[in-house]
Amino acid sequence: MITLVSPSLPYGFAKRHGVLLLDAGEVARVGLREGADPKALIEARRVLGRPLAVEALSQAAFDRQLSEVYAGDHLAATDGDDLDMPAGLDSLIDDIPAAADLLDTADDAPVIRLINGIIAEAVRTGASDIHLETYENALLVRMRIDGVLREALSLNPRIAPLLVSRIKVMARLDIAEKRVPQDGRIPLALGGKTLDVRVSTLPSRGGERVVMRILDKDQAGLTLDRLGMAPDALAAFRAALAEPNGIILVTGPTGSGKTTSLYAGLALLNDQTRNILTVEDPVEYAIDGVGQTQVNTKVGMTFAAGLRAILRQDPDVVMVGEIRDVETAGVAVQAALTGHLVLSTVHTNDAAGAVTRLRDMGVEPFLLASTLRLIVAQRLVRRLCDHCRTPEIADKKTAKLVGAKAGVQVWRPHGCAHCGNTGYVGRVGLYEVLKIDDRVRRLIAAEADEDAVVAAAFAGGGTLTERARALVLDGVTSVEEAVRVARQETATDPAEAA
Repeated sequence: MITLVSPSLPYGFAKRHGVLLLDAGEVARVGLREGADPKALIEARRVLGRPLAVEALSQAAFDRQLSEVYAGDHLAATDGDDLDMPAGLDSLIDDIPAAADLLDTADDAPVIRLINGIIAEAVRTGASDIHLETYENALLVRMRIDGVLREALSLNPRIAPLLVSRIKVMARLDIAEKRVPQDGRIPLALGGKTLDVRVSTLPSRGGERVVMRILDKDQAGLTLDRLGMAPDALAAFRAALAEPNGIILVTGPTGSGKTTSLYAGLALLNDQTRNILTVEDPVEYAIDGVGQTQVNTKVGMTFAAGLRAILRQDPDVVMVGEIRDVETAGVAVQAALTGHLVLSTVHTNDAAGAVTRLRDMGVEPFLLASTLRLIVAQRLVRRLCDHCRTPEIADKKTAKLVGAKAGVQVWRPHGCAHCGNTGYVGRVGLYEVLKIDDRVRRLIAAEADEDAVVAAAFAGGGTLTERARALVLDGVTSVEEAVRVARQETATDPAEAA
């Protein structure tokens, strides 16, 4: 893990004047943002009290360094004894700017600095979610990094109401209502990075639990080429997106990157010649040139109602966040039949399961056969750290888990400073792409079972099982990680491992 310099220049000064302390040695190494006034170096030298070695930084490099140097400044392992309730929390609502910069906290109360520091640390470590869990003896702060929860802090439980109230103020929630769940959002800036934090509160026995989902708007520009699909799968996905009508489905569990894949597809289609409209719950990333609508069940704005409404807006491409019921499925099929390209998600274990799921919802098999174009099943597996992974010869039991022969070389996680002693850095996608060709279309119309569809669609390979096996044998991930993420999909015929 990289140890960051404890900043000696105030954050506000560094950001405003473009001067950043990089190394506090006998000769202080400072970064100067391009276009910044060099006169600020005079004040920096006076404050630091030592000679300066100046390093020119581009705007992007300066913003990145600014976030890294100051992100963990206020996150300390404290028991919370010195935190006091800030006066008049409800009066702060109107004073919070629309996108407050959460690193600029010089005059804020300790509880505010703590929660800001927690969010900043989560962003620095690449966490997707922050969990604040209240128990009788402790307030646990856990972060989901690369899909796995890790404990970050254990605080005195008496400060839990203070932190929850502060988060509610930031998210424009009712701080007096503690009996029902609430949902909100916090727009934030972290140095040069723009964030959208989704907040969910839930009453529990020990007090309110809070989960914050961190959405980095920089990731909204992810393209198909960067998803990590195999060349054949990527070609099939591109071909389906080029179709004038039909349904493209992405399946997988929560947190497997389904929405990211759909957004990447929309980015390819968003060429100013099409009217692209979406119905989402929630709208995760704002995309210029795409009309995005938020589901609101309280006023009757469901997926089905929203889909019906946007079909009267002359769309070419429609994205439905999720097909949850027969009504939404029926409207999506009718939209595809009337010349629209429909993108959506369903929750199934594999690609063939999506056909069965829609059929069970009540969609006629002949309608599915004529409208489905492509089904993508996906997972995210953690990538082994290149600095500390260790090779190992697989025994018969280990090899059997991935359908390989005993004696093949696999790789194990070890843990080092580069990966925070977890053995993994980042994640890579597993994609199973089911192309609806004539043979598969006939099977769907004849109500064939999943096994028959899989046998016809993946005769040449490409299932989640085979993708996972390839990543394991290539040393990209470990056997344990592949089994943890794909479970029954990676378990194969024992005869293959003989």
